[in-house]
Amino acid sequence: MNTIDPPLFGLSHRLPPSNLQAEQALLGALLANNKAYERVSEFLAPEHFADPIHGRIFQAIQRRVEAGQLADAVTLKAEFEHAGILEEVGGTAYLTQLLTAMVGIINAGDYGRAVHDAWLRRQLIDVGETVVNNAFGADAELDAPQQIEAAEQALFQLATEGGSTGGFVAFERALTEAILGAERAFRKPGGVSGLTTGLRDLDTKMGGLHPSDLIILAGRPGMGKTALATKIAFGAAKALQAEGRAADPNGMPKASVAIFSLEMSAEQLATRLLSEEARISGDRIRRGDIGQKDFDKFVQVSRDIASLPIQIDDTPAITMSALRTRCRRLKRTKGLALVVVDYLQLMRPAAGTRPENRVLEISMITQGLKALAKEMEVPVIALSQLSRQVENREDKRPQLADLRESGSIEQDADAVMFVYRDEYYLEQKMPKEVGFEGSAEKFNAAMEDWQQRMSKAHNRADLIIAKQRHGPTGTIPLLFEGEFTRFGDLDLVHTDYAG
Repeated sequence: MNTIDPPLFGLSHRLPPSNLQAEQALLGALLANNKAYERVSEFLAPEHFADPIHGRIFQAIQRRVEAGQLADAVTLKAEFEHAGILEEVGGTAYLTQLLTAMVGIINAGDYGRAVHDAWLRRQLIDVGETVVNNAFGADAELDAPQQIEAAEQALFQLATEGGSTGGFVAFERALTEAILGAERAFRKPGGVSGLTTGLRDLDTKMGGLHPSDLIILAGRPGMGKTALATKIAFGAAKALQAEGRAADPNGMPKASVAIFSLEMSAEQLATRLLSEEARISGDRIRRGDIGQKDFDKFVQVSRDIASLPIQIDDTPAITMSALRTRCRRLKRTKGLALVVVDYLQLMRPAAGTRPENRVLEISMITQGLKALAKEMEVPVIALSQLSRQVENREDKRPQLADLRESGSIEQDADAVMFVYRDEYYLEQKMPKEVGFEGSAEKFNAAMEDWQQRMSKAHNRADLIIAKQRHGPTGTIPLLFEGEFTRFGDLDLVHTDYAG
């Protein structure tokens, strides 16, 4: 025989939280003086009322006040009569009773908050019931970790959509923040107010990476998106480490860089970082094709960069809610200065959500990343694939329209950058003697022309800033060393690692 745990049984028989007296007092205050609506209009909605009749009356008041019309017992009686719902809302007698329930319009804001608070508590109970039901197996499609993510997502949505935070910021305060930002740029070398990328020309063009910005870094496969994102993450981590040591030689960095690598494992990413910094080919490292001198350099570099404040999460197909939770935890424990996601098409939307199509799914992810940047107050760099239509054009330089599911990505991003290497496409156009139409002289001329173009494009990459909300667009030439998949400033002097 099944038994029911008495405490749980008791919980199911509790009445949902409500404050009908506050609802009546608020409606009475609104009917007595429509100016009281201004005190609650920002956070209160008809669905927040526990009594549906009160919700309908509030909706009618809301509609009339926002249309610039009078909303009192007389006008509402006429409106409800015309709609044939006067009896449903309690008739004329109830509207008059609401006026007697009014305590004073000065308290309207407090009554409104009491109504909203009771609604939030009812929503929390709904979330809790869903969590309990799913744990008992109501939704067989969600395993336990997915249920945790779904619960986190529901709570996050309730916190963002149901919370009454936000509102106006006094211009004086906003101006103070702007002056502080200008001062940071003035005091930092190179006029960089944000977090440095480690690339001089990019810092000059963008002023560094700024809090709350979503930056999309896109390119076709083979262009070096991951290598460039890694370079930026590495440069930011070195700057954070230097700031920490400037304050205290033995001090730890105040914040860290989070890399969510959905395509490569943490070990592969670490190998790439070592290859870039030690200037040893990653391919040779993987095959063990290195001498003792190279290995010693490899070990020395690994010791030097081991203390960099970089955290790598290589969970494949991570959901938006899981990524958000891990960023919150990292910010709480070690601080957070930059988030890099490689790459957004491999992400999944929050557990429990089922978007109708891929475009909507990507839209949910980009909106989630932008919300994350604002909530954490850090820049977020998200890598993105480009559609194949680039390959079908003579001019292979990417454009905003080439972004996969471009509408939502372009709309949500504060900056969109493309990585382009002419050398990659020129290699595929090398003239071949077999099948070449024309004389040997023509072939030699074609080969010479190709070699000249290859020489110009060798070890060069273009970073195309196609969109930037806070600054100019344009193209930044960069150095790219394919052997080490390493980006740098174009006039970088080649020096061996000296330790």
